[in-house]
Amino acid sequence: MTRFIHDRFAKDYLAEMLSPIGTVNIGRDVTSEVREIDVYFTPTTVTSAYVETLGILGKMANATAIFEPFRNPVIPILESMTTDSKYSTFDRNEN
Repeated sequence: MTRFIHDRFAKDYLAEMLSPIGTVNIGRDVTSEVREIDVYFTPTTVTSAYVETLGILGKMANATAIFEPFRNPVIPILESMTTDSKYSTFDRNEN
């Protein structure tokens, strides 16, 4: 079940981009767990020109894949290990 509009957008976006080259299942239940996978992708056709236009997403879709989109920005691990607070990045930019 999708609670946030970003989750719905991300799932629909991935489905739209990946559907020409495979089967996309949104909200697939995982039998071994009580959780649900956001996007489960199985490649069916290989259109190399289209896969290349997808860039890194095309490389990730080379084989069966699980996608779990997040709405929060990625924080580089080195930066997150060296900062004193979660707002220190903004503090440095203000000076």
